Amino acid sequence: MERAKILVVEDNLDNRRILVYRLKRIGDFQIVEASNGQEAVEIVRTESPDLVFMDLKMPVMDGWEATRRIRALETGNRIPIIALTAQAMAGDEQKALAAGCDDYVAKPIVDPNVVREKMERLLGRAKTGAV
Repeated sequence: MERAKILVVEDNLDNRRILVYRLKRIGDFQIVEASNGQEAVEIVRTESPDLVFMDLKMPVMDGWEATRRIRALETGNRIPIIALTAQAMAGDEQKALAAGCDDYVAKPIVDPNVVREKMERLLGRAKTGAV
């Protein structure tokens, strides 16, 4: 089975490294990284990932706009997007879903099982391992 390609979009390097570390502990994925929404849109155009973790608040292009642009791409509707935000406010989850995200995770991600469950549900073929 081909390894799932996961795009991690996060402007904060430390947060990005933590998420990448957690993903590597969950399974054997091909991980691609972006530091802003504009990079994410370009990567989706050229590399067609299987799943995207999208930070919502970033410079250059935020995750809200990047999600809308990804959804407008020909292949953009088939790629699950999980929104990430550190400033979880009431209504943010509904706003993220309305913007085109498939799920939502508040940062910091403390429980890797939450990430694993969402990935398994959205990918339907996530390879899991020790946490």
